[in-house]
Amino acid sequence: MSDSLEAAIQISKQGPVRVLTLNRPAALNAFTAAMLAEARAALAEAAADASVRAVVITGAGRAFCAGQDLGDPLVKPDTDPDAAPKDIGHLLDGYYIPLALQLRAMPVPTIAAVNGVAAGAGANFALGCDLVIAGEAASFIQAFSKIGLIPDCGGTWLLPRLVGRAKAMQLALLGDKLPAAEAASLGLIARCVPDAELMSTALATAEKLAAMPSRALAETRRLIDQAMDQDFEDALRVEAMVQSELGFAHDYREGVQAFMAKRAPQFKDR
Repeated sequence: MSDSLEAAIQISKQGPVRVLTLNRPAALNAFTAAMLAEARAALAEAAADASVRAVVITGAGRAFCAGQDLGDPLVKPDTDPDAAPKDIGHLLDGYYIPLALQLRAMPVPTIAAVNGVAAGAGANFALGCDLVIAGEAASFIQAFSKIGLIPDCGGTWLLPRLVGRAKAMQLALLGDKLPAAEAASLGLIARCVPDAELMSTALATAEKLAAMPSRALAETRRLIDQAMDQDFEDALRVEAMVQSELGFAHDYREGVQAFMAKRAPQFKDR
């Protein structure tokens, strides 16, 4: 069946883990506007389902995501030199920005299981997840400079925070391929594992996170992101405010009681 007749995002569930698979393998899972809309819908569905406690995102075939499909009518330059140029900012405003914000605001942890090349917006979509686990054959490419653009889908924010300004500039300006093992050594991603172990590792990690207090994990993500633009005292005061809120929640009481009783906790908050 051709890509056009299949869902661009395949959805499956393994217990409390929702698996979203980017599904345009013939195009290396490159994004189209329709696919981006499907991705948003799939994330929204996972966020609204109280039984979902972790999300894994991966790619079908031999790639994770090659970035934006340049044949998409929203971005493909017109061959007529007199035609008005395409406004790529419209694509970002209408599709990429909402998707990136939605991913960062998920009420449960997200894991990117990068199974091949992750280029351009595909790389930064992966880096926007809470954890990135990549197979040995995977690679990350900030391909934007090669077509006269800048890193988008959060790239200018994510890269310097993950690897520092100097390395971020190297990756963004040169657009060279970064193998997964080197990405892990730089701290760009969490882990690099043998290709055959990628999905089992990602799912085992997701299942571990699914058994943990989801609300506390989501708040941890939010405060770490926020603290990067705060001074130390402001971060301390926000920690106190959020800790107070979490202390009134079910999961804190359950966690302490389970610890004292030496039993496995049953966390419920999201």
